[in-house]
Amino acid sequence: MDFETYLISKKIDSLAFKKGEPEVWKVWMHEFEQMHPESFTMQKLNLINPIRRKYSLKTVSPKAEESSSSASSLPAVPMSSNEVKPADPPSVKPKPVFKPKPKMS
Repeated sequence: MDFETYLISKKIDSLAFKKGEPEVWKVWMHEFEQMHPESFTMQKLNLINPIRRKYSLKTVSPKAEESSSSASSLPAVPMSSNEVKPADPPSVKPKPVFKPKPKMS
């Protein structure tokens, strides 16, 4: 696995990261080449999330592409206000059972 693939797996845009913080990118790439990806992740665990938030990878999932392409080919059908969405079934949580302790006298 190379560094670019690793950044993609962590949902980080490598090009934006390299352009925004070239020194940090170079240091990380050099360190990544020296160790196993899991070791690198453990070492940089607290630093990966801020970088991910700053340089997030903008990808479109295959399902989203299919739905957007199929939705654009179909005519838009307005929903009537009379339609009722089915209600979610209520979540039933079992009540705890309390057993009395036997008296030892």
